[in-house]
Amino acid sequence: MQGMMMHRPLLISEILTYAAQAHPTGEIVSARTEGDIHRQTYPETAARVAQLAHGLGKLGIKIGDRIATMAWNTHRHFEIYYGVSGIGAITHTINPRLSPEQLIYIVNHAADTVLFLDTTFVPLLEAVRAHLPADMRYIIMTDRAHMPENTLDALCYEELLAGEDTHFEWPEFDENTAAALCYTSGTTGDPKGSLYSHRSTVLHALMVVLVQADVFSQGVKVLPVVPMFHVNAWGLPYIAPLTGMTMVMPGPALDGPSLFKLMDEEKVFSAWGVPTIWMGLLAEIDAQGRPPEGFGDIVVGGSAAPRVMIETLENMGVNVGHAWGMTEMSPIGTHGNMPPFVADLPFKDRIDIKSKQGRRVFGVDLKIVDEDGVRQPHDGKSIGEIYVRGNAIISGYYKNDAATKTAIDAEGWFGTGDIASIDEQGFLSIQDRSKDLVKSGGEWISSIDLENAAMSHGDIAMAAVIGIAHPKWDERPILVAVPAGDARPSLAEIHAHIAEHFAKWQMPDDVIWVDALPMTATGKVSKMNLRKQMADYVLPDLRT
Repeated sequence: MQGMMMHRPLLISEILTYAAQAHPTGEIVSARTEGDIHRQTYPETAARVAQLAHGLGKLGIKIGDRIATMAWNTHRHFEIYYGVSGIGAITHTINPRLSPEQLIYIVNHAADTVLFLDTTFVPLLEAVRAHLPADMRYIIMTDRAHMPENTLDALCYEELLAGEDTHFEWPEFDENTAAALCYTSGTTGDPKGSLYSHRSTVLHALMVVLVQADVFSQGVKVLPVVPMFHVNAWGLPYIAPLTGMTMVMPGPALDGPSLFKLMDEEKVFSAWGVPTIWMGLLAEIDAQGRPPEGFGDIVVGGSAAPRVMIETLENMGVNVGHAWGMTEMSPIGTHGNMPPFVADLPFKDRIDIKSKQGRRVFGVDLKIVDEDGVRQPHDGKSIGEIYVRGNAIISGYYKNDAATKTAIDAEGWFGTGDIASIDEQGFLSIQDRSKDLVKSGGEWISSIDLENAAMSHGDIAMAAVIGIAHPKWDERPILVAVPAGDARPSLAEIHAHIAEHFAKWQMPDDVIWVDALPMTATGKVSKMNLRKQMADYVLPDLRT
């Protein structure tokens, strides 16, 4: 027997319609490429999104068309999210930090028909245009006064909206209709596409709202430093309108001084981004001698946050929420929402828990399996690869059956490639990426643990650990470090600093000082490129 309830489709257009009615004073504040600060309310945004939808219709855009964006976090990018999906088309966000080869691949793989771009990226698109679909149209996201000279025969965004009706009857369609397309950064092989639905996107937003109910409320200001071209800014463009939060969009300036100034002037309470971004902000906080006014909450994801970073933020009164997820998970799978007892723990014990990657959000199931696929207990000791399933997790990759077959197990769970343990209270502790673990003498060494311990040394700004082949031990770890200043601690000094946390055989065999570490398009250290850079390196005990 089934329940007798109405069935209404979960559609993204309903989020903005709701925000305009329930949270009319909520705003989108944007630091734009034109150099100004722009403000508009949710009702004003809804009117502009309606104009965009009409404009897209006149361009002949239909349900299922892929509409690409190459843009910073601004109100216009937000409008495209809703205008495109609202008419049943698919928003395909492109990471401009990808290599030209990867960019060409994903645009052609997605078969995009229109590409919206910020003025910043005109030269980049002009350079690769000959390799993109010949009939693709370009729309530059600015007004006529700031329209740059270009060879793209591009339309002007504001002229596309001008004169259009500010009301649009949003169509109803199946909630499983595709809404957004995001590709992985392609660190191994070609980038792979995750195709999100309206249903998965709305459910993901509601799932995340649950875990930060104490932060998400009308009037609170949130800063998505995580780009909208990186997994839809972790869902914030959908989460914030639901709750009435004001979104402060940072535009192209993501350096520490620019973020500090914007956060301070706008009194941002919560900010979301990867650890490398927060290193820059912390350096500016140190230079200013204070945190930005109103700053009290931070969500860190993308890669493990160093313990010293968490300690520093917590000591200045900023609550740190450590999250974990993937593009394939929409992306948030766990969040560092703390049970009440944590607040009563000594500071060191609180940091121990906050250094873990949080607990699963509602709608995400987790299991860990060993190399033979056998489930491991959630006892905080057993480790294995994390597999996930849920309402906002992909069932396969877009137009890529081969990758799908290797990613989904026999029970329909998605294999993440992350190695972790889960304790009795549900806290996830990432040990490493499966390909980044160092196997020495048959035993595993966590590169993440070594990196975090090394970065707690005051003379080390950034660090990465990779395994180097060894004829006796299989692999041995080395530490590649960026100095914080002029000092270069010796290997013995680093060993002494981390000795209480590691056995002697787990210690790195060498430290190599570099000016910078190679980074991926999503702001993580590129172990793949680092290994290439160190291809000719020879371990100390193998040198003749």
